[in-house]
Amino acid sequence: MERLTGLDASFLYLETDTQLLHVCALLILDPAADGTDYEFSALKDELGRRLHLVPAMRRRVHRVPFDLDHPVWVTDSTFDLDHHVRRLGLPAPGGSRELADLVADIAGQPMDRSRPLWEMWVIEGLAGGKVAVVSKYHHAAVDGITGANMMAYLCDAEPGVRYPEPPAEIASGADNPNDLVLAAEGLARMPAKLGMVAMVPQTVGKLGSLVQRRRSDKGGMALPFTAPRTPFNRTVTPHRSIAFTTAELSDIKDIRAAFGVKINDVVLTVVAGALRQYLADRDELPDTSLIASIPVSTHETSRHDRGVNKVSTLFTQLYTDIEDPVQRLGQIAEANRCAKEEHEVLGADFLQDWARYAPPNTFRLAMRAYSSFKLAERHPVVHNLVISNVPGPQQPLYFLGHRIDALFPFGPVFHGAGLNVTVLSANGDLDIGFIACRELVPDLDRMAAAVHDSIAALLKAAHAGTESREPAQH
Repeated sequence: MERLTGLDASFLYLETDTQLLHVCALLILDPAADGTDYEFSALKDELGRRLHLVPAMRRRVHRVPFDLDHPVWVTDSTFDLDHHVRRLGLPAPGGSRELADLVADIAGQPMDRSRPLWEMWVIEGLAGGKVAVVSKYHHAAVDGITGANMMAYLCDAEPGVRYPEPPAEIASGADNPNDLVLAAEGLARMPAKLGMVAMVPQTVGKLGSLVQRRRSDKGGMALPFTAPRTPFNRTVTPHRSIAFTTAELSDIKDIRAAFGVKINDVVLTVVAGALRQYLADRDELPDTSLIASIPVSTHETSRHDRGVNKVSTLFTQLYTDIEDPVQRLGQIAEANRCAKEEHEVLGADFLQDWARYAPPNTFRLAMRAYSSFKLAERHPVVHNLVISNVPGPQQPLYFLGHRIDALFPFGPVFHGAGLNVTVLSANGDLDIGFIACRELVPDLDRMAAAVHDSIAALLKAAHAGTESREPAQH
């Protein structure tokens, strides 16, 4: 039994019927690539043989009576793999559009909190004998790093690997929490909540440091609540739309080398170009720049040794008001540099430190009111969207024995920010997943297609610059 940290628990408190806080991934498997035979039952059996290596996949959330404290993780004594792994057939004609629609339906369904907070949907009927797997985890149970670590136990560097059966005592172990003890512990821990008071002077000091930076014209993060309003900055519905596309990682590296910037700068510029084109085509492009929220992993820098989610956030300008892609790239690179410096002033644990004092009932009721009264539309826009850039392994991987042809990640969308773009670089590819509130972002596939126009414009400029620096031939 382990108590959730405040940050992990906050993803439970902030979830509503329309703001679903789970993360998804679409894996495209190609059994024919290495001659492996696919059978649904064999795939599920192999997953079952590996679950003991990932204890988090067998634990569920147990609420403390009267929400006197954050919930605890307990091993599910009634765990049944059949409740978590489902099998579907792709509707005709079985193309990428049908697959995206099916993934969107899965992403728009809430998870059963009485069971471990994950699901896998195996989708058959793709062209060429390929198979899709949609994995779905609640954000309380994974972040980018922990999710990748969990997936590592389900993947191998070669095809057809089969694990032995797990020890019986590991497979059957379970926790039985005593609610009376949990309630008593919750009451005993209440005085510790007053530690929040000590956070105030620390936070004021950090904010003072940020003000001094701004006065010295050192620059910094984009300011929340200053983003322009777009059609997707409204209250979200429970309906989702999905789009995905793959680009060449080598193109991104060529652009990086040509302009002396970082990979993340190029990725943000590519996404910014796609957003600009999509909004301009719909005559909805704001005159001022969009602001993106960028999750930042703190696993290596956090002083906290507990918890799943170790993440902070920085805000950055996307300069979507700049037409020239090279100028936009330069501005984004400088904005990212300043934002990271300012983020260091706040500290890696700023979000985790405050989240541990999150009162369960207050947060839950406040979020329901925020959703019901559509308050996201009544205050300035905090940020326009979330963009995540996740580095992955640069070699072929095999999921439960079958080669991964592509892996598209999808994060949650929020009230006031109904669009999320997550980018994964793996095995020479850039797999980009778009997820949005369906009513707020129509024709999401057009945004995904615009990614390639954005890359092409940057590549053209990069190649032109390279040619101009080449010595003349005599």
